[in-house]
Amino acid sequence: MAVAREADFGSEVVRVDVGGALVVPGLIDIHTHGALGRSFLDGTDEAFATILAEQARHGVSAVLATTSTAPLASIVGALERTRAWLGTGVPSGARLLGAHVEGPYFAAAQCGAQDPVHLRTPDDGSVDALFANGDVIRILSFAPELPGAVELTRRCVALGIVAAAGHAEATDTDLAACEAWGLRHVIHLWSGQSTTVRDGPWRRPGLLEASLASPALTAEVIADGKHLPPTLLRLAHRALGPDRLCLVSDATSGAGLPDGTRFTMGEMTYEVVEGVGMMLDRSGFAGSTTFLDGMLRVMTEQVGVPLPEAVRMASLTPARVIGVDGDVGSLEVGKRADIALFEADLTPRCTVIGGRVVSGSWTRGDIP
Repeated sequence: MAVAREADFGSEVVRVDVGGALVVPGLIDIHTHGALGRSFLDGTDEAFATILAEQARHGVSAVLATTSTAPLASIVGALERTRAWLGTGVPSGARLLGAHVEGPYFAAAQCGAQDPVHLRTPDDGSVDALFANGDVIRILSFAPELPGAVELTRRCVALGIVAAAGHAEATDTDLAACEAWGLRHVIHLWSGQSTTVRDGPWRRPGLLEASLASPALTAEVIADGKHLPPTLLRLAHRALGPDRLCLVSDATSGAGLPDGTRFTMGEMTYEVVEGVGMMLDRSGFAGSTTFLDGMLRVMTEQVGVPLPEAVRMASLTPARVIGVDGDVGSLEVGKRADIALFEADLTPRCTVIGGRVVSGSWTRGDIP
C-alpha cells in the first residue's frame, strides 16, 4: 500500500483519529547488528526474526543487516541469509533492505570492538567471496588507507554498493584518493576515526576532520547519549546538516538487554554496562544498546535539534544514502505507506509497514 491524497478516497474508507500522536515516516536504520541476544552474524532465521520484530517496536520500518569483523565464512553466511529475507520482514517486524558489511577491512589501531583476529586488507583475495553476494550488499565500509582500498572503492561503485570509510587511520589524502573513485559515506563519526596529528610543525588532518569539512560526504552518528556528548553531536549536525547526517543505532545483540548481561558478536564477547555495550576490560564501547527512537530523544532533548530535522536524519537521509528514497523515507504520495506513530515524549505507539500495522496500535495504550 502507498501514501495517497485524502481526496482520492471515498466515504467508505475508515478514518482513524490518532489522538494527537506524532505521525512520521517509518525510521530506517542502515547500521544495526542485532538485538535481544541475537546478531545478524548468527545467520539464522530465528536471529533475523527476533531482530526485525524488536526494531519494529521502536518505530523502525526498514533496516540493513549489519555484519562485523568475523571469520569470512560467518560474514558470507549472514549475506546468504540476508538474501533469503530481502524485501521481507515478519508479521510483526521491520523490512530488510539488504546488508551493510562493516569490516573486516579495518585498521588495527582503530578497530575498537571489532575482532582484531579476523582483520584483513582489501588486496588479500577475500573480496571476491563478499562480492559473490554483492546483490544484497548496500554498504561496504573499510579503511581508505589500506592496500587495495582504492580498487575496492572502484568495484563497489561498479556494483552499485555504497563505499564507506570507517575504523581507519586514514589521512585526508587517503580519503580523497577513494573519494575520487566514488566513496561517499563515512560511518559513525568520532568512533574508530583518525584525527589530526602533528608531523613536526605540520598538522595532518585525519578521517574525522576530512569528513566534517567535506561538502559532499554523508556520515553517521551514534546518538545514544553515550558514544558522543551533546557538544560533538551538535558539531556534526552543524557541519553536515540534516540532509547529510544520519542517525544510526549501531545496536548490537546487547540491545534491549539489562545491565550486566553479556552478549556476543561473532567470536567476541561484550557486556551491557550503564545502558551501552562495553568491552569486557572497559577499554571502549562495543556498539550501542539503544534504538533509533531513543536517539531521536537525545537529539531533540539534549542536543536541541528540531524534531523534523531529527526525524529526517533517521528516515529520509539514510534512505537517500542507500538509494531507496524514491520508495521510502518520507510521507509523500506514491511512496510506501511506512509510518511510525509516537507519543509526545517520543515513546513509540505504532509502526505501520506497507499500510499494515506490524507493532502496537493506532490508539493509545494498546502496545503489547
